[in-house]
Amino acid sequence: MLKKFNLIFSKDTGVITLSELDKKAIEISSKYKGKIQILPKVPIKSIDDFAVLYTPGIAAVSKEIAKNKELSFHYTYRWNAIAIVTDGTRVLGLGDIGPEAAMPVMEGKALIFKYLGGVDAIPLPIGTKDPDKIIETVKILEPAFGGINLEDIESPKCFYILDKLRQTVEIPVWHDDQQGTAGATLAGLITSLEITGKDPKNIRVILYGAGAANIATARLLYKYGVPYENMIVIDSKGPLYKGRNDEDSMKLENPWKYELLEKTNKIGARTIEDAFKGADVLIAASKPGPGVIKSDWIKLMNKDPIVFALANPVPEIWPDEAKNAGARIVATGRSDLPNQVNNSLIFPAVFRGALDVRAKTITDEMVIEAARELASFAREKGINENYIIPKMTEWEVYPRVAAAVGMKAIQQGIARVSLSYDEIYSSAREIINSARKLLSSLT
Repeated sequence: MLKKFNLIFSKDTGVITLSELDKKAIEISSKYKGKIQILPKVPIKSIDDFAVLYTPGIAAVSKEIAKNKELSFHYTYRWNAIAIVTDGTRVLGLGDIGPEAAMPVMEGKALIFKYLGGVDAIPLPIGTKDPDKIIETVKILEPAFGGINLEDIESPKCFYILDKLRQTVEIPVWHDDQQGTAGATLAGLITSLEITGKDPKNIRVILYGAGAANIATARLLYKYGVPYENMIVIDSKGPLYKGRNDEDSMKLENPWKYELLEKTNKIGARTIEDAFKGADVLIAASKPGPGVIKSDWIKLMNKDPIVFALANPVPEIWPDEAKNAGARIVATGRSDLPNQVNNSLIFPAVFRGALDVRAKTITDEMVIEAARELASFAREKGINENYIIPKMTEWEVYPRVAAAVGMKAIQQGIARVSLSYDEIYSSAREIINSARKLLSSLT
């Protein structure tokens, strides 16, 4: 029996009880009528102040921006504002619940953006599932924001939307379910490989689950140095391999997944058991367990295997079961277990760094740099089998990641503002610290 934060899960019955947690969440949402609000940041002493802050005085500011649109980042909150855009089709473990029901989750995301990144995030659930309409909506909204966070959009259209927007808008666009999860996973893998003495160029990796998270993780691992041919992707039908009977339909319906079918699985594994034989790393991002990953499969892996079981609220295999089967390092997505791989370690700082240097986009190299910095922080603290990645409570890591991301954008020539590492770090630290103090002062 495991009990944490009023969540109760019985390994014997498989029953999850969330009643107390649900009740608390509803109470808070009802009491505060939501979790966020917009507050002025300029002092207002009297009604006369509006002659400057609104009409007629504000016309002078608008005239300046009309002459140079870039000044909107200097004279308005746009420099620090992003939109959280969702169609509500893939919300947490709830599935397609619609934009209205997605709003509480988006508000929670906005809180994390502010608390850990100092970023002003505005939830924008939108009433369309049409990917082209979502793209058009974001393009229309571009003048109002400094960045866009795509959230909880179903696969495979999330790939299409992200790819199109990265090509057409001039502000950073990010899909956290893809890039955030991939970045956090890479950070944990970097240190895990160091602990086990494995070389990224020579490891064999199983990606169990072929949704947004693992497709993006495969892409990022390749950019980091893991050859595609050393990866095997497993979906609900088994390993992806050339000649599979759904190959043609996959090519039409999900070309991003088909690309991995073409590039991965050089050994031609056709069964799960064949895929696991001799593998060094398992990254599972599939469906909540238990029992999704069998301990017998772990026993087939190479010496000192690394197991990331990232499903929530219950991992695909419990850490103790994985370790009993031979796993050297086990990570999950849970905060109450060691080695939590959480994209909240990534997205607040990535946006902080991207916004501060006015990056035009967020590249894979920037995400890799964020992962490297997380790994470096953990290394300085002292990595071991139960500490491969920083914890969310170690807030001092966020300005470091922001600075690393900002510097990479400058090096790649996609930043509109050139700053030193110390300038980015100091600014990020001050902004994040101020946001944390502000939120902590609320009652």
